[in-house]
Amino acid sequence: MQNSGNKKKRRYFILGSFNKVKLFIWLGILIIVFATTLGIFVYCAQSNNSIDQKGKNGIMKQQDFNNPIIEQRADPWIYKHTDAYYYFTASVPEYDRIELRRAATIQELGMAQEKIIWEKHDSGEMSVHIWAPEIHYIEGKWYIYFAAGGLGGDIWGIRPYVLECINENPMTGTWIERGIMQKSPEDKFSFTSFSLDATTFEHNGARYFVWAQKTREFNNPSNLYIAEMENPWTIKGEPVMIATPEYSWEKIGFYVNEGAAVIKRNNRIFISYSASATDSNYCMGLLTASDTADLLDPNSWSKSSEPVFKTNEENSQYGPGHNSFTVSKDGTEDILVYHARNYRDIVGDPLWDPNRHTRAQKLYWNSDGTPNFGIPVAD
Repeated sequence: MQNSGNKKKRRYFILGSFNKVKLFIWLGILIIVFATTLGIFVYCAQSNNSIDQKGKNGIMKQQDFNNPIIEQRADPWIYKHTDAYYYFTASVPEYDRIELRRAATIQELGMAQEKIIWEKHDSGEMSVHIWAPEIHYIEGKWYIYFAAGGLGGDIWGIRPYVLECINENPMTGTWIERGIMQKSPEDKFSFTSFSLDATTFEHNGARYFVWAQKTREFNNPSNLYIAEMENPWTIKGEPVMIATPEYSWEKIGFYVNEGAAVIKRNNRIFISYSASATDSNYCMGLLTASDTADLLDPNSWSKSSEPVFKTNEENSQYGPGHNSFTVSKDGTEDILVYHARNYRDIVGDPLWDPNRHTRAQKLYWNSDGTPNFGIPVAD
C-alpha cells in the first residue's frame, strides 16, 4: 500500500511538473507573439510618420530630414560640390550680410559654423535689402548672385549683383565685388527696374541667366526673364519673358513670379518659381521646356495651371517657396530645399517676420517624367 501510494505521488508529481512545463512554454509563446505584434505595430506607426503616410490628396509624405534644417533662414540655396561638401547660403532676417556654411551632409548644415563673407555697404548701392544669395561654381571659380537695394538712394532700387572668389575653398577664400549684373549696350530693359532672385544654369554648352523683374504694367507684375550669358557677370542679347502672373494663385497680395530654380531631368528642363505675397499664400509653380527646344523662345515654355507646392494646414506648414534643388549624399536622389513658416497669422509686414525656416525633403518623380513635389512635411 505504501509503495503504491508513493508511485501515485511520483506520477502526480511528474504529471504536475509536465503541466507546469507546458504552461511555461505556452506563456513563452504568448510573450513572443505579443512582443512581435507590438514590434510590428511600432514599426508601422513609425513608418506612417515617415515615408509611407498618405495625405488627403494621396501624395506621399516623407521625413528623411529633421526639419527645419536651419531656423530663420529664408530663400535657401544648397549646392553639393565636387569636394563632397554641401554649401549653404540664404537670406538672414536682418537683410544686411551674406553668410556661408558647409557640411558633409544636409542635416549637418544646421550645426555648421557660419562664415560672413560679405556685408552691406554703409550707404547707397548695395546698402539695404540683401536678399536671396546663391552660390555657383563656374569655370573653376565661385560666384554668388544676390539682390540688393539702395541704387540711386532708393531702398527699393533693388538689382542683381555678383561676388567672385577664385580660391579653391570659398569659406576661407577672398570674395571681391563684380558689381551689378552687366548687359549688352542694345539691351534697354534688363535691370532697369526692381530686379531680384537671379539664378543661372548651363545647357548644351551655353549658360543662361534667369531672374524676376517688375514692369510698370497694371499691378506692377513681377515676371520671369531669361537671357544667355557672355560671362558669369554679363548677359548678352535681348532678354525674353518666359512667365508672368496669370492665374489667381499667382496674384494674391501681389502679382508675383519670382525665385526661379532649375532642375534638368528626363529630357526636360524644369524651372520652379514662387508666386503671390510672402505670407501663407506663397506657393510654387512650374515651367517646363524640352531639352532640345530653343530656351530663348517664350513658346518653348509651358506653365502649370495649379501650384505644385503650397500651404498644408494638416502639417502646419505655411507659405512654402523660394526653393533650390540639390542631391542626396550618394547622388541617387533629388532633394527639394525650401523655406516655410509653421504658423499662418503674421503681425505686420511678412517681409519682417523672421521665421521662414529652411527645410528639405525628397523630390519624387512621376511616371511621365515630371517632378512630384508632394506636400511640405511637418516639423
